[in-house]
Amino acid sequence: MAEIIVEIHVPLTPTPGGPQFPWIETVEDFLVELEDEGAAESYDEGEEFGDNYVFFITGGTEKALLAAASRVATLDGVPPGAFALVTDDEADEMGVGRRVDLPVK
Repeated sequence: MAEIIVEIHVPLTPTPGGPQFPWIETVEDFLVELEDEGAAESYDEGEEFGDNYVFFITGGTEKALLAAASRVATLDGVPPGAFALVTDDEADEMGVGRRVDLPVK
């Protein structure tokens, strides 16, 4: 059975006068906290994909993973415009799946 993966796509919006994307480390630290809580697991290392930086989470129901992705999108410093793609570990490539705007309402 395929395992659900949620790709969290965050726009690579430069930060004026500072490190280009300081929020990447903030999100990575937060994902470690989610793993410690048992709320989600990182599926793979984050990476640039087009105009976005993508983080991958798994290890829960779609609802729980989208809730975790929503928390990521609302972290301080994370630029607006984040979205999730709901996919699974059998997908042929990254960047395909059902799009969900973040945070989920």
